[in-house]
Amino acid sequence: MTFPRRRFLQLAAGAAALPAVPRVAQADTYPSRPVRIIVGFAAGGATDIQARLMGQWLSDRLGQQFIVENRGGASGNIGTEAVAKSPADGYTLLQVVTPNVINAALYSNLNFDFLRDIVPVVCAARLAYVVVVHPSVPVTTIPELIAYAKANPGKMNYGSAGPGTPQNISCELFKMMAGVDLVHVPYRGGAPATTDLVAGHLQVIFSPVSESIQHIRAGKLRPLGVTTTTRLDVLPDVPTIADFVPGYEASGFAGIGAPRGTPAEIITLLNKELNAGLADANVRARIEELGGTVLGGTPAEFGTILTEAVEKWAKVIKFAGIKVE
Repeated sequence: MTFPRRRFLQLAAGAAALPAVPRVAQADTYPSRPVRIIVGFAAGGATDIQARLMGQWLSDRLGQQFIVENRGGASGNIGTEAVAKSPADGYTLLQVVTPNVINAALYSNLNFDFLRDIVPVVCAARLAYVVVVHPSVPVTTIPELIAYAKANPGKMNYGSAGPGTPQNISCELFKMMAGVDLVHVPYRGGAPATTDLVAGHLQVIFSPVSESIQHIRAGKLRPLGVTTTTRLDVLPDVPTIADFVPGYEASGFAGIGAPRGTPAEIITLLNKELNAGLADANVRARIEELGGTVLGGTPAEFGTILTEAVEKWAKVIKFAGIKVE
C-alpha cells in the first residue's frame, strides 16, 4: 500500500516522539534507586577516594545512594568495560581517570572503544605527579637530575606501577624531552614502588602526590618538581618541571563518565550537581590535599580533554615503544 506523503510524515513524527516520553519521565524522576559508580582500581587509592567524595555529594544532593563499586584489574579496563556494556539509564557511572586514555592508545584488542562508548559528564580535577628521589641521590633540582642522569646514562632506575601507567609515561615523556636515559623498573602497583624508593632500592619516581606527600613531609623523599604547569598548594616550594624543560606537562585527571546513549537530561543533571560539589570549599580542599586542582566545566570540555590526552599519550607510547603483555 502506498502512503500519501503527509500521512507518512505524520506517522514518522509520531514514532519518533514515542521514546521521548519515557526518557523525559526517566530524567524527571532520576534517580529513583541507588546508582553505582564503578572504579576500575582497588579501594583506598586517590582514584577511589575522589569517587567516594563525589558519590557522597551526589547522595546528599539527590536523595539516593551513589555507591562506589571497585572492579580492579587490567589497568582499569575491567571496570570500564562493565560500564560500557551497562544499560544507558544513568544508574551505572564510571570514575574516569588517566589510565582510561592511556589504555585507549595502548591496547588494540579491547572489547570497547573508550572515546565512543563512554560519554563525559564532568572533569572534576587535574592531578599532578611529583618527581621524588631518594635522599642518597646527589641532586636537589630538575637541572641537577638531568645533568646527573646524562653523566650516568643507564645507571639510574625509576619505578612505576607498571608499563603504560601514568608514572611510566610521565617519565618517558621527560626522558624524551630532556634527552636522558633512565631505566624503567615496573612494579605491580604504586605502593610497592614507593616502598622500594624509600628503602633506597630505586633512585626516582614520577609519583602521584597522594602516594608520596607523607614521605616528603617526613624527609624520606626529596621532591624536585611537579608535572603540572603551575605549582601546587600542597607543595608550594616545589617548582614545575616546565620551568626547566619548556613545554613539559604530564598531569592526570579524574572525572565522571556514563555509558553511551545515557539521556542528555541525566547527563545535564549530574553535571550541574557535580559542578556544585566542586564549588564547595570542603570538597575543593580534599581534592587539593590529594594533589588535584579543581576544574569542573561542561561535558564537552571534558570530552576535549579526553580526546587530546589520547592523542598525546599515543605519541609517547609509540616513541618509547611501551607494550603490555
